[in-house]
Amino acid sequence: MTTPRIDDAQIAEAAFFIWLEEGQPAGREVDHWLRAQDALSTPVAKPAKRKAAPKKAAAKPAAKTAAKPAAKTAAKPAAKTAAKPKAVKPRARKAAPKA
Repeated sequence: MTTPRIDDAQIAEAAFFIWLEEGQPAGREVDHWLRAQDALSTPVAKPAKRKAAPKKAAAKPAAKTAAKPAAKTAAKPAAKTAAKPKAVKPRARKAAPKA
């Protein structure tokens, strides 16, 4: 595996952002440059792969599962329908004062 080459433009941009994060202090250019160089040369860890979820057990026989949902749906109250918002009337304008 080869290490990607880091050029001065990339280091300068990273150092600029470090400088901004620190509140733009004067006289810390070398420190910012070295920190940017170090940050760019450090390899980034790859995120860990997730393991596949274990497969669920075989489904229960259809006769048992068909009876349960029917009983549950009958016990639940009917879902309420969303009420429409009331219409808002525009405000009446005041009459202009007579001169």
